[in-house]
Amino acid sequence: MSPAMIFNIHLVLGYVPWLLCFGAYIWPRLKLMDRIEAQRAIATLHSFRFFGLVFLLPGVVGPNLPAGFAVFAAYGDFATGLLAMLALLAVRRPSIFWPLVVAFNLVGVVDLVVDYYHGTVLDLPALAGQLGATYAIPIVYVPLLMITHAAALYLLARPQSKAAPAADDSEAGGGLSSRRSPSSAR
Repeated sequence: MSPAMIFNIHLVLGYVPWLLCFGAYIWPRLKLMDRIEAQRAIATLHSFRFFGLVFLLPGVVGPNLPAGFAVFAAYGDFATGLLAMLALLAVRRPSIFWPLVVAFNLVGVVDLVVDYYHGTVLDLPALAGQLGATYAIPIVYVPLLMITHAAALYLLARPQSKAAPAADDSEAGGGLSSRRSPSSAR
C-alpha cells in the first residue's frame, strides 16, 4: 500500500471513532447544556489551536512540506485559537461573547475546508511524510475540530428553548434529572 493511500485511509477513518464518541458521549450532554456552557466547552477545545503554528517549525515538519499548505494551516489555526480564547474571556459579556463564538467557528471552518482544498491541490497525501511530527493533527485532531464546529453552528442556529421546564414535566419525570444517562447517576 502506498503512503498516499495510507494517508487517505487515515484521513477518512479519523472521522469514524470521533463520530462514534461524539454521538455516544459528547452530543447528548451538549444538547442538554445551557447554550453558553455548551459553546464554552467547544471554545475551550478550539482554544488549543494555537498549536497549529507547529506547521511552520523546521525540524518538526519536513523541508518539502508545501508552504501553500503549511502557512495557511498554521495561521488559520492560530487565528481560530485566539478567537476561541477571546470568546472564553468575554463569556460574561454576551454582546461580545456571541460574535466571538460565531467568528471562531466561521474562521475555523474556513480554515479546515481550505486546508483540505490545499491538501488536495498540492497532493499532500503523496507528501504525507513531510508532515513529520504533525502527521497526527489532520488524522486525529482535525476530525474532532470539524465535528465540534458543526455542532457549535447547529447549536447557534437552533431556536432557544425555554429555561425552566413546566411543573407537569418535572413531576412526571420529564425534568432534566431524568435525562441523565445511567452512568451519570453513579
